[in-house]
Amino acid sequence: EKYNCSFLQEILSAGGQLIDVRSPVEFSQGALEGAINMPINSFQYLMDNIDKSKPVVLYCRTGARSGMVKNYLDQQGFNQVHNIGGIQQFMSC
Repeated sequence: EKYNCSFLQEILSAGGQLIDVRSPVEFSQGALEGAINMPINSFQYLMDNIDKSKPVVLYCRTGARSGMVKNYLDQQGFNQVHNIGGIQQFMSC
């Protein structure tokens, strides 16, 4: 699947939840607008705040950590999870 700015804007305007799974330090240095920080190492404690009925959009620095979190959420029964990959390509959205 090809994720781009128009996909991101479309899914967020439809109530999508944008989640940054990087560390708090990385997050504080710049994040996508509207993103919530749920660092991968404490994700299982924070994920109760995610609304299962709405799409979930994940990203990190390269897409590796967000990929792991996507697999985890898929296993937890979430069915609208998107790993858009690394933050850099979306900074200009």
